Amino acid sequence: MKHIDEDKIKLLMKLPQCSHQEFYAIIDKAKKLQRLTTEESAKLLAVKDKDLIDIIYKTARYVKDTIYGKRVVLFVPLYINNICINDCQYCSFCKSNKVTIRKKLTIDEIKEQTRILLERGHKRILMLSSESVNENDDIEYFVKAIEAIYSVNVGKNKVKRINVNLAPLSIESFKKLKKAGIGTYQIFQETYHEETYRKLHGTGPKSDPDNRLDAIDRAFKAGIDDVGIGSLYGLYDHKFETLAMFEHISYLEKEFGIGPHVISVPRLEPAYGSEISKSKKYAFSDEEFKQMVAVIRLSVPYTGIIMSTRETAQMRNELLNLGVSQISAESRVSPGGYERPDDHNEIKDVQFQLSDQRSIEEVISDLIKYGYIPSFCAACYRRERTGKTFMDLAKPGNIKEKCTINALITLKEYLEDFATPEVKKYGYKLIEEKLATISDNDKKVVLKFFENIDKGNRDEYV
Repeated sequence: MKHIDEDKIKLLMKLPQCSHQEFYAIIDKAKKLQRLTTEESAKLLAVKDKDLIDIIYKTARYVKDTIYGKRVVLFVPLYINNICINDCQYCSFCKSNKVTIRKKLTIDEIKEQTRILLERGHKRILMLSSESVNENDDIEYFVKAIEAIYSVNVGKNKVKRINVNLAPLSIESFKKLKKAGIGTYQIFQETYHEETYRKLHGTGPKSDPDNRLDAIDRAFKAGIDDVGIGSLYGLYDHKFETLAMFEHISYLEKEFGIGPHVISVPRLEPAYGSEISKSKKYAFSDEEFKQMVAVIRLSVPYTGIIMSTRETAQMRNELLNLGVSQISAESRVSPGGYERPDDHNEIKDVQFQLSDQRSIEEVISDLIKYGYIPSFCAACYRRERTGKTFMDLAKPGNIKEKCTINALITLKEYLEDFATPEVKKYGYKLIEEKLATISDNDKKVVLKFFENIDKGNRDEYV
């Protein structure tokens, strides 16, 4: 597989726990918000001493708060199609799976799903779709879907930004996505281990691992400079996947001058019709998972780390302290899933089973309880703070002030338009606490925006 030296990674996986002197040197480097090398990251993954792991955790919390502050970005996935040409053995959408109910949403159905999400308070959407035989048909459908989502208004509210998680496209198709107004383009390599990749992706366009790896390159070349990557943990050894991802990032930084805007860390969950998805061969403990997430935060300090509803509410809350900066809420992982309020895992059109099925209000309530500012901000996309511009602000920790201001603005919007009296009460208490921690100038800016919200204005930002 391109850019991935498997022999090098396997040697790094065998590294013993480093000396205390070397450990603290790596930690000191991380505290300066500097990128760690793959070898340095491997040494942190090898740490087994509980006291040293606690230091990794504390440093990850420090790095995340220094760069992004106490805000947590919220988004919701919107699946528009699960009719797929690929045969990924761990996914219920795979072509050969005869159990899954298939559905491709019409444009009107996409608008209705968007309306439902807006009525619940969602403002940021991650659009997902399976892959068909004809890329031209796909990109035409994707662009129409994006236009449909942006066209929906519910009262004063509309979708602020659409990110997408889609199969590899040509440069010309990526240009069409960019023109349609997407934010981040996400694509997961699934596994960076070539033998495992080829074994799990027998037929379809996805069977070529290098084409999938090159999708990020083509997106950059098409002018999309915010990208997201990740592995599906549980398909192969989690340390291998993480170190290989760091090598991929190093390649992107060298080739294009920027790395990923976000990294996702999904773990394999059961999927209807897939025995592979239930395999425990490469399962790893929650403690190993937490250490891995913290090391990702230290290794790539500028990136956003995404935690999906595959994880339990408890795990997601814990990982907010270890580097996670974006979470999904109230997810449904099937086309048309937001019309059904019942247990989503019982319907045979879902991609995988979910663990955290809290409502968006419950998620926001918990974030407030733990002192985090729920954020629906999409200002960086609107202000063209993307790609290198974003990295130049994020790497030294200069994006935090804008993140905090915009998070407070979007939280007040949510409290005014959607919150129950109880959540509203605690939300405004949190706002008061956070206003007391920012500069007088920033406080004046926030209070001015608050006045505008009270007058009926929405979707303002810095």
